[in-house]
Amino acid sequence: MGFEKCHPAVNFIYFATVIAGMIVFQHPIFLLISFVCAFIYSIKRNGWKAVVFNAVLLPLVAAFALYYSSYNHFGVTVLQQNMIGNNMTLESLVYGFVLGLVIAGVLIWFSCVYSVFTTDKVVYLFGKASPRLSLFLAIILRMVPRIKKEAKKINTALRGIGRGANQGNVFQRLRNSIRILSMLITWTIDSLTLVSESMRSRGSSLRGRKAFSIYRFDNRDRAYVVGNFACLTVIFMAVMLKQTDILYDPRIVMNPITAMSYLFYAGYAVFCLMPLGLELWTEYRFWKARKVL
Repeated sequence: MGFEKCHPAVNFIYFATVIAGMIVFQHPIFLLISFVCAFIYSIKRNGWKAVVFNAVLLPLVAAFALYYSSYNHFGVTVLQQNMIGNNMTLESLVYGFVLGLVIAGVLIWFSCVYSVFTTDKVVYLFGKASPRLSLFLAIILRMVPRIKKEAKKINTALRGIGRGANQGNVFQRLRNSIRILSMLITWTIDSLTLVSESMRSRGSSLRGRKAFSIYRFDNRDRAYVVGNFACLTVIFMAVMLKQTDILYDPRIVMNPITAMSYLFYAGYAVFCLMPLGLELWTEYRFWKARKVL
């Protein structure tokens, strides 16, 4: 019973808050805390696929930082000149790393969102406020794995006649991949049309339609929300005391790190690690119960 078993509102509040913090807090320490926690939690949720996905993002962050510092020349600490004679500054390079980590961290957090949220949770959260929006999101979330499965089926069928995506020379592989993409787009449009007609025939656009749900806000969810808001209170104190502020232009300037700062860092780390802690604690309880039996 991990974080995905919590109430959908609890999942939504947590992920909305942690992704907003990843985007807003550009302080290096807060940014690294959120990125490392997202890295670890994504591995816990998705296994080796997350390791590969996260490892690919790291060199892309470095490449983006170099690209950003080559075309943005603010800052006073000149490192060197690029090929066209423009100055590359330390401030622009660091800010490029910050932007790259923000983008990579958001992508990693969204991979965790995709593993936690299911279609019925989306329908439950948005069904009463906007039935059409909930239906649209449910269809999109359901279509993603179906598209991947259909792409494999099409590629397997074309490999039987020597036209697979990995068959032939470079130009033939490119042509085969374009052919598969064209078939996949046609199948997706046709499938969406069938789903739309099916849902309309079931009365999805009628007023007063209700969605069945099995979710109940219990004591576990209340305890988790209390812990969330306790950590958010500490984070809000850091914002009020300007511990999350930093300037990159023209120099890198931030408030000095004090003993109170470590409390803010710890509170933010606890907030980011709460889902992982819940899942590890649950697994330990099940392991202990099985050991007794």
